Amino acid sequence: MKKVFIYILIFVFVAYPSYWYYFGPVRGSKEAEIFIIPKNQDRFNLVQKLEEGKFIKKNKVLEYYLNTFVFFSDVKSGGYKLSKNMWALDIFKKINGQPDLVWVSWSSCLRKEQVGEILADALGWSKNDLTKWNTVYTNSSPEYFEGVYYPDTYLIPVDEKGGQVAKRLISRFNEKFAPLADRYIEANIRWVTGLKIASLIAREAAGISDMKLISGIIWNRLDKKMPLQIDATMQYTLGKNNQGKWWGAIDLKEQKKDSPYNSYLYKGLPPTPICSPNIDYIDAALNPEETDCIFYLHDNFKQIHCSVTYEEHLNNIKKYLN
Repeated sequence: MKKVFIYILIFVFVAYPSYWYYFGPVRGSKEAEIFIIPKNQDRFNLVQKLEEGKFIKKNKVLEYYLNTFVFFSDVKSGGYKLSKNMWALDIFKKINGQPDLVWVSWSSCLRKEQVGEILADALGWSKNDLTKWNTVYTNSSPEYFEGVYYPDTYLIPVDEKGGQVAKRLISRFNEKFAPLADRYIEANIRWVTGLKIASLIAREAAGISDMKLISGIIWNRLDKKMPLQIDATMQYTLGKNNQGKWWGAIDLKEQKKDSPYNSYLYKGLPPTPICSPNIDYIDAALNPEETDCIFYLHDNFKQIHCSVTYEEHLNNIKKYLN
């Protein structure tokens, strides 16, 4: 019994204080803070960032323990809810688990169903959640049905509801569009009109080099009150093709399908944008290149060739595509 008592005294007065000193909480605050691990961890020093954030104590004993016994090879990028009253080992156990917030990103102009698929994969949505995204959460008003789910990189809580995610993406769109808002008003162009045109440009352009030219051609067709005849609207009408692609090849029968998005049958812009463009395309819709061209095509090297007359367009088809 005497030895046991001595061991207890050693633990109480020596071992535990030492353990607390090196591995204990930095502060007593229970308030959760978000600790972010970037998508690219090449130059990210996890221990150093935790020390700088005052989540763990900076000392050689803890660093030796971490370098010897703790492995960070499987740590996932994202956000982790940590508090400064957590012990060091609890913090590393938390970080070796699943993140509380995940990185979600896309860059191209996607229709809302595609955005939903990316979100569902990242956030672990059920089929019912994805259905609600397509039919409820993105259908709060006609103007927000399509085109406002801005392509960017987001850090999203895994438990965030679909409606909240939709508002998050719309807020990012509003933030990006704000610098152009007054210029659209000055040009007497409704923002929804500009967004429709921007979405067409984004799906038709081969890159930033020709987006303003395509914008000019689209405006020319609108001014002449001729059908836009843009294949991307047919792709939008079709949805997923037989190969499971949203923007796959279409055949001529699509040009005869009766749909308000059919830019071969109906003049003017489609009822909504056909995807969510970034700010470059929204700017291009506002600032088209002056051109007399009405027609255009891209050759096999994605170089654009435009023409003023349909006869010139047919010659370009023979020259660059056949």
